Amino acid sequence: MGSAKNIEPSYYNSRFRHGVDEKRRVQIPAKWRPQKAAELTLILWPREGVGECVRVLPPSQMAKLMQSIDVMPNNDPKKVVLKRIIGSDSAQASVDKAGRICLPDEMARGAGIKNDAVLVGLLDRFEIWNPERYEKVQAADAALAPDAFKLME
Repeated sequence: MGSAKNIEPSYYNSRFRHGVDEKRRVQIPAKWRPQKAAELTLILWPREGVGECVRVLPPSQMAKLMQSIDVMPNNDPKKVVLKRIIGSDSAQASVDKAGRICLPDEMARGAGIKNDAVLVGLLDRFEIWNPERYEKVQAADAALAPDAFKLME
């Protein structure tokens, strides 16, 4: 008797470091892989003062992102800017049979990802970082952590 499987994991947690092969393929942790064929959305995502990373959204989170942009006022010029930037700096990716996704060349270059990558869980999505950039992010996050945890009080 088989059990029902989710299309995507309920959350992405932990941190993993993986090599990136010559075709820019990076291994996705087994517990993060969709159980059924699903397109993941890769977005070149800016982080002020650190540089860009690749943010990976499962289908449900991409739908939520589209909804949040859709409800913005049409007369706000930032709405079109967001749509243009996210639309032009994103790509769809499938997890191959070996559990890898291929990073588009321009996206990998923009994020500074070459031979190694750090995959970081954000609970409902994950990011792929250049290891040196991620060290800077960790330092910045540590400085903000006390105030961030106060949001949950």
